[in-house]
Amino acid sequence: MSEPDSETNLGLPLDLLPIDIQGYRAGNTGVDYVHKFDSGQPGPNVLINALTHGNEVCGAHALSVLFENDIRPSRGSLTLSFANVAAYHAFDPENPMASRFVDEDFNRLWSDDILDGARQSAELTRARQIRGIVAEADYLLDIHSMHLPGPALMLCGMADKGRRLAFAMRVPEHVVADPGHAAGPRMRDYNHFARTDTEQTALLIECGQHWVKESGQTAIHAAFHFLDALGLIDQAAAAPFLVETPPRQRLIEVVGPITIQTEDFRFIEDYNGLEVIAKAGSVIGHDGAQPIVTPHDDCVLIMPTNRPRPGQTAVRLGRFIA
Repeated sequence: MSEPDSETNLGLPLDLLPIDIQGYRAGNTGVDYVHKFDSGQPGPNVLINALTHGNEVCGAHALSVLFENDIRPSRGSLTLSFANVAAYHAFDPENPMASRFVDEDFNRLWSDDILDGARQSAELTRARQIRGIVAEADYLLDIHSMHLPGPALMLCGMADKGRRLAFAMRVPEHVVADPGHAAGPRMRDYNHFARTDTEQTALLIECGQHWVKESGQTAIHAAFHFLDALGLIDQAAAAPFLVETPPRQRLIEVVGPITIQTEDFRFIEDYNGLEVIAKAGSVIGHDGAQPIVTPHDDCVLIMPTNRPRPGQTAVRLGRFIA
């Protein structure tokens, strides 16, 4: 396995661990670990995906709750997918970040040029297996978690349709309109999801910090709020898993990602995310000799990395939108 991070478990929380998903291997779609439930009634094709990254286990917990409670769509169809199972099965609590992927980031492969290309990897093989499942979905919720502690974030893309669905869900509090990563397209950016002239809509939720129990609960809430917003399940089935008092949601619009250019990138402080930098032109870090400055007043820092690598996103810069 290629190791995306050399750090071992240095005081990281490990309260939410992988569960056994072998029982979900034999699906009914012709693809291992992918299950589709069809209501027989007209309606959308809805996909909830977990384990895009093998170390982000909260999504597996959420899908297990859907399975254990026999959640079935009252209209359309519901597909439940465990994505990078090879990485997930390699989880090592002594080095939990190493199971993020096997060969490369599964969530930077989602364009036809990449998927149809000649390159080979464990992640490309799996992405090609589930590509048709993703392509036929009308609505997608992709469940993730984050390395640093912080509140959940719903990444809705730049199209208005993503914002509408994120706010219809009523959770989480922070909705982020973002263009993605320079390093490659995510599943939620694939094909029709990123277009403004189609109805197909995808959301990516970052449920909080990896391996924290609250992130598992957030993932469960998100799955049920997603299905409830789409009118896919009965209210009685959804009610026990919905947030009793949803927060007042806030929109953050990303004005641009900062992509790392050199091996010598560093922030001037330990940022966790959602810090608001009051003044335009404030230095928040350096990339080699180049200072990284905020482009406007009240600049919001979104998902800063603490594992900088050239070509990767260091942080997204955004602003709160009324």
